[in-house]
Amino acid sequence: MPGIAGIIGASGTASKNKPALDDMVKAMLHERFYVSGTNVFDSVNLAAGWVGHKGAFAGSAPIWNRNRDICLILTGEHFGDPAQTHATNGADRQHPAEDTTGLVELYESSGRRFFETLNGWFSGVLVDLRESKVILFNDRYGLNRVYYHESKEGFYFASEAKCLLKILPQLRQLDSRSLGEFLSCGCVLQNRSLFSGISLLPGGSLWSFHPDGRVSKETYFRPESWENQPPLSRSDYYEKLKETFSRILPRYFGGSERVAVSLTGGLDSRMILAWAPPAPFKLPCYTFGGMYRECADVRIARRIAKLAQQHHEVIPVHRKFFSEFPALAKRSVYFTDGAMDVTGGVELFVNRQARGIAPVRLTGNYGDEILRGNVAFRPSPVNELLLNRDFAPFVQQAATTYAGERQGSRLSFIAFKQTPWHHFARFALERTQVMPRSPYMDNDLVALSYQVPAELATSCDPALRLIHDGYPELARIPTDRGHLHDSMFLTGKVRECYQKLTAKAEYAYDYGMPPWLVRFDQFAAPLHLERLVLGRHKFYHFRTWYRNELSQYVKDILLDARTRSRPCFRGEWLEEMVSSHIQGRQNYTVEITQALTIELIHRQFIDQRLSA
Repeated sequence: MPGIAGIIGASGTASKNKPALDDMVKAMLHERFYVSGTNVFDSVNLAAGWVGHKGAFAGSAPIWNRNRDICLILTGEHFGDPAQTHATNGADRQHPAEDTTGLVELYESSGRRFFETLNGWFSGVLVDLRESKVILFNDRYGLNRVYYHESKEGFYFASEAKCLLKILPQLRQLDSRSLGEFLSCGCVLQNRSLFSGISLLPGGSLWSFHPDGRVSKETYFRPESWENQPPLSRSDYYEKLKETFSRILPRYFGGSERVAVSLTGGLDSRMILAWAPPAPFKLPCYTFGGMYRECADVRIARRIAKLAQQHHEVIPVHRKFFSEFPALAKRSVYFTDGAMDVTGGVELFVNRQARGIAPVRLTGNYGDEILRGNVAFRPSPVNELLLNRDFAPFVQQAATTYAGERQGSRLSFIAFKQTPWHHFARFALERTQVMPRSPYMDNDLVALSYQVPAELATSCDPALRLIHDGYPELARIPTDRGHLHDSMFLTGKVRECYQKLTAKAEYAYDYGMPPWLVRFDQFAAPLHLERLVLGRHKFYHFRTWYRNELSQYVKDILLDARTRSRPCFRGEWLEEMVSSHIQGRQNYTVEITQALTIELIHRQFIDQRLSA
């Protein structure tokens, strides 16, 4: 995954740390289309490197000022106001999504305030030789991760934990508390990692390191500055939403790389298309599709793209996926440092194809969360039969920790905790293949969302109205959940209920199938009932895949002696779990996913030399 890496050591150690830095950078070179580099700054005791997509915003690192006494190594993207960088020297700049030189000039002119102007998902190292300091920073949400480890030998940091594990083998230990949270919540909480001794840089960090050993750990942004804004009236909020969205959206179409919209049947990608600046047939669109039928996303997205006069493609999950799954599952876990489970293999499969359409993937991700306050994760019960008795308390503790973190502003929890902790896994996996962008995490739009009136905090009405005002024809097509602008109350409710019913039916036939239905489904297997139910809303179906096409892989991994000996598992129960699921006696989709993922974490990060 594109990122940064570095070692800040004692005086005179920068050059000596160069071989270790090279190993850290190599650990992030997952694809042939990546570019990379390293630099040594002896006077400030820093050895730093970077990896990026060729042609990306930060692909020209490092960036020096004219006097070559300020250097910026940046990963990620910045979507700023062009006037900010134009104002630095009056030069005619390129689009802000590809202008990096202007950022160094902006730091020269504004100092610390420079970091407050940054807008996007990024992390970076700024070397200020004039003041003899190194500044490590990241975006205010913390989505562009920086892992770090502090010791008497130095301060080690990287965008991927495996970089630290590569050169510090003593850190190759799983943290039991973090693993308990991963099983219960699907992610690790409180800026910790899965690995003992490795933490995450908090969002909005501004950490300064001086050659004499002084370290200043500050932040350049606090959520309270947005939380304290007064709410707006319904009319004022909508008018401000329309002005803000139409103003910021062009930022996300800039840069030298081609942009495509990942189009679904929902609201948020349609809002993008309704206000998109490109001319007809200049903005490619695509949708991920399954193997049983055209899902709602595909059918609706095709109609939307046609009305908007844009090309549309379906990226299918076809049967080739099954033969590639062992490698895809392994890489899904490895690329994301264990944050993404093995089901991420399907995301890797489709995003590799998406890169062939365009290197930049513009999505509606986070729109439901930021504009409608959707809390996307909560603690879930973990099957006690899977876990050793000694490990169970760590899973139980996760619910208490989560409850504490949910205190306070709902939107702040979503933006500053849910996004970097829970949403990171899929974001990180996507970013290995494409450059993901979403206008819904733009600073201006998130700040405005804190002013939504209470009666609209979870409503779809502003989004439906915005689509109508931007492109009325697009508002006449119901969403995949049956929402429609200005629909009649009764017909609208019937349509929404039908879509909810089919979505719940698909879930009940897949991940959530109860035991009585599992046995019936096994009895009716020759009828292939899955073809009647699955694929209406989802394009992947791991319950049936584990039972059929992927059953041999499941047995190979989970019945292996190494897996059965892991300290968190009840090894004697794994065989019963696998046979019950494959023979159709029980539904253990979640448990199989968890066990496969933890085993791949052990094999790739703990047991041996790091390799995907």
